Amino acid sequence: MSARHVAYAALLAAPLAFAAGHAHAKTMTFTAKLTSSAEVPPNSSTGTGTAKVTLDTKSRTINYEVTYDGLTGPATAAHIHGPAAPGKNAGVVVPLQVGPSPITGTATLTKAQVSELEHGKDYVNIHTDANKGGELRGQLHKGM
Repeated sequence: MSARHVAYAALLAAPLAFAAGHAHAKTMTFTAKLTSSAEVPPNSSTGTGTAKVTLDTKSRTINYEVTYDGLTGPATAAHIHGPAAPGKNAGVVVPLQVGPSPITGTATLTKAQVSELEHGKDYVNIHTDANKGGELRGQLHKGM
């Protein structure tokens, strides 16, 4: 093979080598319906809500939007918790900045936290003065 052909082959191979060495970012979406019956223990609130979490798998960054309505009072705290199956409680993974609905923000997860999210082991809950342990809760699941 001539030097010119070798150089040409190297030019063609370079993008492939670069792509093989760098993982492509993938975006995944997780959603939850927030209800009082999903809380542990359940409560009698008639409030409702939704949560949407978008994960960039390469940077491990999440963007979240949590909406709610009809709470017994102002939201006093909100979190993403994990790892826990439905019906079980867990510690805080990401504290959410409370305020008027919707609650939005960004956070970075550890590799272990990404795995837990991907396997449905995280949930979102919203707390109020009347329901200090949580008024609304929903397990995060893949998909929209």
